[in-house]
Amino acid sequence: MDIDPDARTATWEQLAQILRERITAGEYRPGRKIPSLMALTDESGLSQNTVKRAISQLKDEGLLEGVQGRGVFVVDPLPAAEKAQ
Repeated sequence: MDIDPDARTATWEQLAQILRERITAGEYRPGRKIPSLMALTDESGLSQNTVKRAISQLKDEGLLEGVQGRGVFVVDPLPAAEKAQ
């Protein structure tokens, strides 16, 4: 995962874009759980709060949904504009 801490774009926005690309590419499939907060924190090297902010952004966009006690899942079906080409 390539996060540039010196870029003009905030690190949480960079992470949100990476996750968005993984969703649209089908790496994270509709109806499936994304990696845990801890796994994304470890992979990205970012703080848990930064990862939470990126996930929150994607929830606000309607790409992810949280299920209490189970985790965060890619919505199923994906919004038409976000489906893999």
